[in-house]
Amino acid sequence: MSTALVPDPAAEPTMNVERVAAAFHISRAKAYEAVKTGDIPSIKLGRRLAVPTAAVRRMLQLDGGPDAA
Repeated sequence: MSTALVPDPAAEPTMNVERVAAAFHISRAKAYEAVKTGDIPSIKLGRRLAVPTAAVRRMLQLDGGPDAA
């Protein structure tokens, strides 16, 4: 997994759902479905739906720790 798809949370605290779909290698529709069901955490900023970058990095195990790849 290339970390280029998932930026440093300090530089980009949130990502749009389309970018999250690319990071997980899933369709845009599946990403929106996962956000709707809560499988991918999100926050609503006005009319914009944002996904915390730190949460995506944790889900993909990109930040080290005992379970990281």
